[in-house]
Amino acid sequence: MFLPPVSDHRWKLAAQVGIHNAVCRINPVYDLFDLKSMSAAQQGFRDAGFEIAVLEGDQFDMSRIKLGLPGRDEDLEKYQMMLRNMGRLGIPVLCYNFMAGIGWFRSRTDIPYRGGAITSRWSRDDVPEEPLKFSHEKLWDNYAYFLKAVLPAAEEAGVVMCLHPDDPPVPELKGYPRIFTSASAFRRMLDLANSPNAGITFCAATFRAMGEDDMALIREWKDKIHFVHLRDNQPVPGGFMETFHDNGPTNLAERIKLLSELKMDVLLRPDHAPTMFGENNDEPGYAALGRIFAIGYFKGILDSMEKT
Repeated sequence: MFLPPVSDHRWKLAAQVGIHNAVCRINPVYDLFDLKSMSAAQQGFRDAGFEIAVLEGDQFDMSRIKLGLPGRDEDLEKYQMMLRNMGRLGIPVLCYNFMAGIGWFRSRTDIPYRGGAITSRWSRDDVPEEPLKFSHEKLWDNYAYFLKAVLPAAEEAGVVMCLHPDDPPVPELKGYPRIFTSASAFRRMLDLANSPNAGITFCAATFRAMGEDDMALIREWKDKIHFVHLRDNQPVPGGFMETFHDNGPTNLAERIKLLSELKMDVLLRPDHAPTMFGENNDEPGYAALGRIFAIGYFKGILDSMEKT
């Protein structure tokens, strides 16, 4: 489960439903470039019964790296140090993205949903296309420069860098090009990296939003997927609306069963869920109760698989 860097009600709820592996972003509370600070973060989780299994998201401002701006070499040195510290502490997986300018994005986060819950949607109709600020190939060049700098450090540290697809998977967002919007782009990434430490964060709903066959991709990339995000989307004009995990058009149980059939020893986390009664909507998709519900849903699927 994705948890904040310091204990709050989400830590308590996660522990109470039997979660042991934490996914987190520890910056800025802890200093990623100081081994003692990262060790203190790890110990805080361990004291609560968790192990940090994945660092997820931009752990510091990566704008200069992604946009190819002056100062990126300094930032790449920081990134290398972060990877080395992860290796020293035994944190095995880094989930990262290469969304320049804008990260994951929804055009509305106030959509009424089942029983009065609040959910999010993406629609191209809400966000008109804009002229590109720079080209897609320029972003590919920036990505290649990034990989060349950091992959050797990941290999040395024994950390697998798992790329998350662009969300939403559109070719342009508010003028910024987006490149990881298709399965072919991920194949290009794997060829470019050519490393056992280059992996994939398989956000199944995002690949489906591309129009890809996510089940076929799981089979194709079974040796490169080290981290899985599961949620569901309901198609709407121009895009999609996020649903509860039990209430979308996709059979998520089939996806979980396939991971098991392929003997994939990967961490699975519930992705975005609607905001429920009694919660504020300050972090759309990441309020606690909908994700706790998803964990129970996943546990039920796993238990039924074991018993049959």
